[in-house]
Amino acid sequence: MSEAPGAWTSATGTAERRTPAEACALTGTYRRVIAVCDALDARLVDPYAPDDAAALMPDGSRLAGDPDVLDAFLDASAARITARHGHAPRRDVAASRALHDYLWSVSLLMSGAWYRDRRVPRISPRDVRVDLTTGAIGVVPRQEFACLPDDPAATDAAARIVGHEEELRAELRAAVVDHVGPLLAAIGPSVRRGPRALWGMVADDLLSGLWYLGRMTNQEERAVRAATELLPTAIPPFPGGADFRRLTGRDGRRHPTRTRLGCCLYYTIEPERACLTCPRTCDAERLRRLEEED
Repeated sequence: MSEAPGAWTSATGTAERRTPAEACALTGTYRRVIAVCDALDARLVDPYAPDDAAALMPDGSRLAGDPDVLDAFLDASAARITARHGHAPRRDVAASRALHDYLWSVSLLMSGAWYRDRRVPRISPRDVRVDLTTGAIGVVPRQEFACLPDDPAATDAAARIVGHEEELRAELRAAVVDHVGPLLAAIGPSVRRGPRALWGMVADDLLSGLWYLGRMTNQEERAVRAATELLPTAIPPFPGGADFRRLTGRDGRRHPTRTRLGCCLYYTIEPERACLTCPRTCDAERLRRLEEED
């Protein structure tokens, strides 16, 4: 199974004043998503709080634009893998794991806002803070967002109204693409994979985050339908769709599953336990592990 990032270690702001971040229509949405997703190691950041150490951490744009910061990010990933598994990973493995953690976390904040509140935030890389030691992220909730006309926040100055659900889904796909594109260009040489494989990873993490959120809220089937509607087929630059299918267990229960489009290389760290959706994991093994978890 893929690992969740390490715990966030920086101090939290204690100011009780109502900051611009607190006034953002997305603040409550982010908090609800973070609260139900145990594996999502993220928190809100107040850039105006002098006692919030996260405000001083590198933002996502520096990962893409500063080679030294990116190297530190990958070094920290390698150190975590070594500490947890007792052996040092290849550089491309450390890069793949670091990229996976970032993609999954940021995509889940965006898709979670869409899934729960029908709002699509435009999270800029500058709005993300990265703990280079743990890989955990912070987000400054000050984004513009797209929403439907009946959204209670539609009159907010940061809101951009779209006409229907498919247009909102297109906004989510575009928001993810715009955010991660620069990072893929910067980290691609370290990951040692081309654009198709990298965008496959983005699709996988976007879909798996939604799927995970559904499981955490006892709405797995609803989340699978939402993920399928979000990416029903290949929509450039995503090289494929959600492509969920069902596996029938011994008790007749049908378990949703899918096969990843890209690869996070976890199997190189723990060869006997590849990701549940890895092409290397056969259906019989998937069923065994799913029923074991039940």
